[in-house]
Amino acid sequence: IVAGRWFLTVACGISSYYTLPWLIGILGLTYLGLAAAALCEVLEVRKTWAAALCGAMLSVFPAMASTFAYMFTMDGYMMALLLAVLAVLLVKKYRFGFLPGALCLALSMGIYQAYLPFAMILSVFSIWRLLPGKAPEGAGGKKSAWLQEKIVSALRYLYMGILGAISYYAILQVLLKLQGKQLADYQGIEGVASGAAAEIGLIGGLKSMYADFAAFTLKGNVLFQNVFSLGALVLLAVLVLAAAFVLLGRRKFRKKPLILALIALSAAALPAMTNIILLLSPSVNYHLLMRYQWVLYLIGAVALISSCDFRGKAGVWAEWAGLAAASVLVFCYCITDNIAYANLQKKYEKTYAYCIRLLDRIEQTEGYYPGIPIAMIGVVGEEQFPVADLTLSVTSGMIGMSGDSLLYKGENYREFIRHYLGATLNILPAEAMGEMYYSEEYMSMDSFPGPDS
Repeated sequence: IVAGRWFLTVACGISSYYTLPWLIGILGLTYLGLAAAALCEVLEVRKTWAAALCGAMLSVFPAMASTFAYMFTMDGYMMALLLAVLAVLLVKKYRFGFLPGALCLALSMGIYQAYLPFAMILSVFSIWRLLPGKAPEGAGGKKSAWLQEKIVSALRYLYMGILGAISYYAILQVLLKLQGKQLADYQGIEGVASGAAAEIGLIGGLKSMYADFAAFTLKGNVLFQNVFSLGALVLLAVLVLAAAFVLLGRRKFRKKPLILALIALSAAALPAMTNIILLLSPSVNYHLLMRYQWVLYLIGAVALISSCDFRGKAGVWAEWAGLAAASVLVFCYCITDNIAYANLQKKYEKTYAYCIRLLDRIEQTEGYYPGIPIAMIGVVGEEQFPVADLTLSVTSGMIGMSGDSLLYKGENYREFIRHYLGATLNILPAEAMGEMYYSEEYMSMDSFPGPDS
C-alpha cells in the first residue's frame, strides 16, 4: 500500500500468496484474453485477421515478457490491464458507463498505476471513432443536436478519467490513514502527493515527456531490433497514413476544420498521454513494465487498416500488406521474448550456482555456527565476475530479463538460500551495517570469492 497499490494484494490473492506459475499463468492469460476481446470491441475490429493480430500483439509485445519476469504479480497486473480496457468499454457502451468505468479505472490504478496511460490512449482512439458519423442534412436543430450528442459522448471519457483518478487517490488516503502509514519513496510515488511535478514546471515536464517518447520509440531497442521489424513498422506507418487520408477525404473533413483541428490536437497530445507518469512523478525509473501502452499504437494501426475500405483491389492489397507487416512484428517479438526467457532461465541457474558457492564458503568459515549474525554487503561485482550475459543486444531494455543474477540485496539471498538450498542464515538487515560499511577493516577486505573476503 505504501507504493500506492492498495488493490494489488486482493488481485494477486486469488491465486494465493505463493508463486504458483501454472495457476498464475492461467489466470493472467485469461485476463489478457478478455482484455483482447474488450479491446477489439472498443476499436470495433470486425475482421478475423485483425482481431487475431490484436490479441497476438498484446501477448508478445516485449513489455509483456518483462512482466512475466515478475511472476508473483503477473495475474494481478493482467487484471489491472483488463480493468483499464473495461473502463473505456463501459463508457463507450452505456450512457452512464463513466460511473462503473471510473470504478474500474480506480481499481486498475490500485493494482498498478502504469496502466493509466493505456486507458487514456484508448479513450482518444474511441473518441476518434465518434467523429466520422454523418451529420443530418440541412441546418438547424437536428445538426445542432447531433453535434451536441457527439460532444457529450466525448466528455464521458473525461468524466471517467477524472472520477477514476479522484476515487483512486481518495481510497489510497483513507487506507493509509487507517493503517497509519505514508507513501514510500519507491519510484517517486510520494512525489504525486507532495506535488513534485510542480518543481520542474509544466513546460519542463512536457519537454521531458516528448523527449522520452522520441528516445524510447527510436532508440529504446524494443519496438524494433532488426531490419525486418523496422521495415514492418515503416510499412504499417505508410498504410496508416494512407487509411487516414482516405477516411478524412471520404468523410469530407476538409469542410469541417473544427473536427480536423481536434483530431490534430489530440494526436499531438498522444505522446504526453503515453508518458503521463513522468508528469505525475518526474523521478520515476521509467522501465519497460511501465511502457506497455506503446502496443496500442501497433494495435490501433491494425484496427484502422482493417476498418478502412480502400475500394477495389487497393483495399485487398492494403489488408494483405497490413496482415504481413503485423505478422512480421509478432514473429520478431516472439523471438525477442524467447531470447529473454532463455536468459531468465540462465540467470536462475547462475544464481543457484553462485549461492551454493556462497553458502559453502560461509559454512566453512572458521567460527561459523548456525544462527551466527552474518553481514552481507555490496553486490556481485563485474570486476570479480566478467559479464556472461550474451543477450544484452536484445534484452538491454527489458527489465528483469537482462544480466547474470536474479538477486541484489542480502535479504534476497537469505530467502533464496532458505527456499532453494534448505539452509537458514541470520543475515542482518541493511540498516545494521552502516558503520561496518565505512570501516577500515571492510574497505581493505577482498570481495567474494577473494581469499580474504
